[in-house]
Amino acid sequence: MSQTILVTSATGRIGKELVARLAQNPDIKVRACYFSDAKADDLKALGADEVVKFDLSDAATWTAALQDVTAVYSASLDPMLEGHMNFCKELGRRKDQIKHVVRVSCMGADTNTASYIANQHASRPGAAIPLMLQHYWWGEKALIDEGLNVTALRNNFFMNHLLKTDCESIDAEGWFSNPLGDMRNSFVATRDIAEAAAVCLTEGPERHANKFYDITGPAPQSMAEIAADLGRAMGKDIEYRPQSMVDFENDFGATRAEFFEYLTNGFYTRCSPDFYNLTGHKPTSYYDYLTTKGASGETGLEELWQGNLWKKGEDAMKDAAKL
Repeated sequence: MSQTILVTSATGRIGKELVARLAQNPDIKVRACYFSDAKADDLKALGADEVVKFDLSDAATWTAALQDVTAVYSASLDPMLEGHMNFCKELGRRKDQIKHVVRVSCMGADTNTASYIANQHASRPGAAIPLMLQHYWWGEKALIDEGLNVTALRNNFFMNHLLKTDCESIDAEGWFSNPLGDMRNSFVATRDIAEAAAVCLTEGPERHANKFYDITGPAPQSMAEIAADLGRAMGKDIEYRPQSMVDFENDFGATRAEFFEYLTNGFYTRCSPDFYNLTGHKPTSYYDYLTTKGASGETGLEELWQGNLWKKGEDAMKDAAKL
């Protein structure tokens, strides 16, 4: 095998798809990371050659994970930013070994390919770029500053992600709510992000080092259109109920609410050609995502009911916002 690729966050929505895709290549040894011991066998079933315990908050787990690794898929939950930045320093100490890092990120606060000003909001005077977007850029920058060969996938908001907090009401009563209303956003399928990552890791730093790709869906959709697609996939009527931004902030905290404000002002409406340029085909539509299986064998509808960081009544970003 010509290279060993470490897949962090391998049990996540993107990670599972990436493991399954990379495992199809006989020239790649896939080392998949797990946090929960119960997930190790699932990763082996997806085709991982090796599985390894990994925790961004525990540096003692990093040495075994990185042994003989030549490329890294880097992804982390938003509250784990500090652990990610510390891990970047370890990767920097190994830059003679680590030839390529593909980082999952988000559109909107980078300063290497654009000129974003941290305290200048896109549409509201006196406000700053959402802190979560700044965090995504810091996650990229920490790798770049270490002198590593970096590819960043700057993704739009994930399909299904905005619905996960309403799974109970969708299932029992057929409705969901959020403040996005009629604004259309080009939500992206997580399986498409995995496919883009697989292309970049397989083709390597010679083609993709110091490249930054915006990965979006094929069409911007409003919440009513999302509800119609979900209802068609489920075979029942699904209703979108508008929510005020004040109520949304009360549910999830100010840091997440300011990010959602960008989803209401058109910042994520455009459709990027980068996915097509990487893969040679159009991104996956929301309905197709819901009703067809990805490389890991799951449909988007099956994925909708799985775990979620965000819970109503909890501010998941409370600690991360202090960084």
